[in-house]
Order: sequence, then structure tokens, then C-alpha cells
Amino acid sequence: MWRQLGAQFTDLFAMVLIVASGITFVAYELEQPRDLGTLQLAFAILGVVVLNAVIGFAQEYSAERTAESLQAMVPHTCRALRDGERLELPVRELVPGDVVAVEAGDAVSADCRAVEAHELSVNNAPLIGESNAVGRTAEPVAAGPPLEARNCLFMGTDVVAGSGRAVVFATGAGTEFGKIYRLAAAAPRQKTPLQRQVASMARRVAGAALAIGALLFAVRLPTGEPLVPLFVFALGVMVALVPEGLPATLSVSLAIGVRRMAKRHALIKRLLAVEALGSTTVICTDKTGTLTQAEMTVARVWADGLLHPVSGVGYAPVGEVDDPAAVRELLRVAGLCCNARLVPPTDLKHWRVLGDTTEGALLVVAAKAGVDLEAAEAATPRVTEFPFDSDRKLMTTVHRSNVGHHAYAKGAPSELLAHCTAIEWKASAGH
Repeated sequence: MWRQLGAQFTDLFAMVLIVASGITFVAYELEQPRDLGTLQLAFAILGVVVLNAVIGFAQEYSAERTAESLQAMVPHTCRALRDGERLELPVRELVPGDVVAVEAGDAVSADCRAVEAHELSVNNAPLIGESNAVGRTAEPVAAGPPLEARNCLFMGTDVVAGSGRAVVFATGAGTEFGKIYRLAAAAPRQKTPLQRQVASMARRVAGAALAIGALLFAVRLPTGEPLVPLFVFALGVMVALVPEGLPATLSVSLAIGVRRMAKRHALIKRLLAVEALGSTTVICTDKTGTLTQAEMTVARVWADGLLHPVSGVGYAPVGEVDDPAAVRELLRVAGLCCNARLVPPTDLKHWRVLGDTTEGALLVVAAKAGVDLEAAEAATPRVTEFPFDSDRKLMTTVHRSNVGHHAYAKGAPSELLAHCTAIEWKASAGH
């Protein structure tokens, strides 16, 4: 922390001001009689340097503490099997060779290979940027890039469906997530355009102040005035040429920018990053979770040849479906043919989905249409399930009711329509 604070005084402009303050103290000592205003000026210049350093340090220290909360992406405990016992272990105690148990809703604690997989799917968005659920298998796969291996689970990702067991083969910095961290940590710090401009101006100001002070001293020296007053006069001119208020003005302006961005949930670790972002002309970024919020929302429902607009965004079931009675049965079936769960907000998190994001969007639109899925599940309990796979491109659930069994399916339109023999088309649609 002390090194971090000390770094605030190594900026060229800060050093120029410190030298200016020191020269002003010297001028005060040499003056006869001494002028209290000179002493006040010396302390004022020094105060500006300290104030600027405190503002910069406080902002960066606060941002770093906030950045530490990002470690919540990695779970702190996990379920491991050792000596035939199922234990709850701290993640830091995992070693290659450990067997971990995972199920829907868990965060993966290390890079591992699945040895058991029961309809297991994961969300690899933290690594690849795409939030689609990806099925995992316990079967051997051909050699290739680790991220493409369908039998591997990676630290920092989430299990969205199913359950299984996996053998750890990499932990900590040796994981794919750890490699990203190492790359980010190894990136050299480059000076921002503002830093380069301020440093250039500081050099010009310092050079001009020294040159003009020396010139005035040389010009007045032949007049026969005492050396000490001449030197004090030259020092005063040099100090007057240094814009003492500029660093504080810059820090306050950038701090205001940081606060404005914080209100929009943007974390800024360094004050100068605000100005650097304003100077940026090209941004290379992934899509999911950066330019988007890794959420899916149903905007329209098509039924009986009509479009029914849906209001509201995100996973909060707040909004309305136009003419909900016409689509309620459709959305009831869609909601029953889902394995995802909608989780209410807590103190730290908003509405979220455990499971596939597409299924989460279906649950939300069903709730907006007034469908009580808990009551529907109680009235038509699920008997069995045929999970979605890349061959069928369909998911089917079978439910029991008072009049028999019903199969509800969802999936690719081309596959679903190929299995249809009839369509329910209500007269209210005008057809």
C-alpha cells in the first residue's frame, strides 16, 4: 500500500511541483526580510501535490478492493471424493487426481475431465464468451485444443444441467482460466495519451521556467543589486510559471468521470483510464457479458398466425404479453418442457436462471402471461424425459394427467414440424 501511495509522487509533473515547492522554501529562507506569503505559497504547492496523490491513491485503492470481489467467479469450496468419502473441501486444497462431484448450479472449481456424466451441460461463457449450454460426455474424445474437448470441464464455468463426476488435471494458474489471468497480469503498463501530454508539457514548463529565471537573473545582475534578492526574484518567476493547480484539476475531473462510470456499473482501477478510454478509437471485445448482459428475453410470441409482443427485459418476470389468453397454453407447454429454474433476487444478485438461458427466457415469458408452472407441474407431473441432443435437435418430456399421457417437445423448427401431423389453429385468429 505504501509503494502504491509513493508511486503517486513519481509523476513528472508532481516532481516538478515538489521541486518548485522546495525552491520556494529556499527563497523564503534567503529573503530579507522574510515574506510570510512565500512560505504560504511553498506549503500550498506541496499541499496540491499531496492532495493530488491522495485523490489518485484513494480511487485506485478502492477500485482494487472492488476488483478483488471478482474472485467470487471462482468457488471457494467444492465437493470432492477422497478415500471413498464425499467431502466439502476448500478449492485451494484441490490437487490433480482429485475426483469432484458436480451438479446443476455448481461452479467448476478446477480444470477436470468427466468420468461420469448424466445429462451434464456447462456454460463456458467466462472462457469463450458464448452463453449457450454445451453438453459434456464421459467418453474419450480425439486429441485437440482443450477448450474443444467435450469431456472437459473448466474452472470458472457453471454447470447448467445434469450431474457427474470429474478428475482434476489442472488447478489455479495452470487452468485455462489461470492462463487468462497470467496474460492479463503480464501485460505491460503503457502511458496514456494524457500522461504523455502532461509529461511533455511538464518538461517544456520546467525548461522554460529555468531558462526565463536564469535570463532574468543574468539581465539584472549588472545592475549591482545584491545577489540574494536577485536570486529570490528569479526563483519567484520560476515558481510562478509552474501551473500548481493543474494536477489537482485533472485528478478531480477524472475522479468525477470515474464516479459517473461507477453509476453505470463500470469498474475503473486507475484514474487515467477514464481519459484513455475517451481517446480510444478501436475496441476489440467479445460479445456476451461485455456488450450484452448474457441474458435472453422473449420479445414476441407467434401463435395462430398472430404476433403477441412481450414487454420487459432480462430474467425478472416483470412485463406483459399482448393478449395472454391466446398464448397461455402454448407457454404452459413450453414451461413444462424445461429443466431450468428461475431464481428470485437476493441481497447480492438479481433475478437469475439456473440452467439453459433459452429455457430461462421461456420460464420468464410464461410467468408474464400468468402461467402458474408450479400448479401445472403438480397437475401434470413429469414421467420421463428425452433430453436435447445434437442428433434429434429436440427435447421431449412426457407428463401424466387425468386423461392419459402427453408428450411435450421443443427444439429446431425443421425437426419439430417434421413430426407434426396436425395443428391447433383457433378461430379467434380470423382463419
